[in-house]
Amino acid sequence: MGKFFDALERQNKGVLVQHEEVKQEIPKRLIIPHAEATVLKKALLKREFSDKLVMLSESDSADAESFKVLRGQILFPRDRRVPKSILVTSALPGEGKTYVAANLASTLALSIDEYVLAIDTDLRRPRLHQLFGYPTTRGLHDYLIGGVRLEELILESGIYKLSLLPAGKIARNATELLSSNMMATFLGEVKEKLKECFMIIDSPPCQVMSETKFLAQQVDGIVFVAMANKTPRKEIEKAVNNIGREKILGVVFNGYEQVRKSYYRYYDRYYKGK
Repeated sequence: MGKFFDALERQNKGVLVQHEEVKQEIPKRLIIPHAEATVLKKALLKREFSDKLVMLSESDSADAESFKVLRGQILFPRDRRVPKSILVTSALPGEGKTYVAANLASTLALSIDEYVLAIDTDLRRPRLHQLFGYPTTRGLHDYLIGGVRLEELILESGIYKLSLLPAGKIARNATELLSSNMMATFLGEVKEKLKECFMIIDSPPCQVMSETKFLAQQVDGIVFVAMANKTPRKEIEKAVNNIGREKILGVVFNGYEQVRKSYYRYYDRYYKGK
């Protein structure tokens, strides 16, 4: 595993070596404002971020502000230690858990000194790599079936201090792989070796796939995503109780239009009004 942890650092250092022209534009402890984020996006990637990565594409939007609030709640908890390993899940498919996982990982990497590793464990419907502009690629699945070293699978996200482990090939035996001793060992060693690194895990929907409960037992905290005006309240309560209410860091209501409208009215009045 030692080479794997070295690979995380090499991935991020490689960004700086390869792109000397933007080296001075990447502060170590500063939220990157919209203008710099745009420069970073164009300079660091030969591919394109998805527009759903709002921390770069719309850094002054209501959605981006919501992720900054979530980041603050994670970094400065009132009654618990800072969670270093965070599972992002939902009750049902299509509620935006990958969107939340990608933007949460991005906002953490843009604002703190520690590295962030984003892991896609949805081996049936992997999406995380797409948000960072990658086509289908090898990943966690290839490691769990053996024969591929983890350091060969870690990708640059294009964001300083944020590395990416894609899900890899779609797996028919996803439950067995994600509930295996090898997966538990992997998560345990990453947590032990990278104590100062945040690990954001995009997991399968917990009401559909049984392996999410197993993954929830291996992490420090859980961010639960629910689609506003869509997910039945009973489904949310059932899912939260199933994966462990005590580990829930918060519930993110995705697609709540009323909040966005209120934010934009405030933004226009505060910043543009004279």
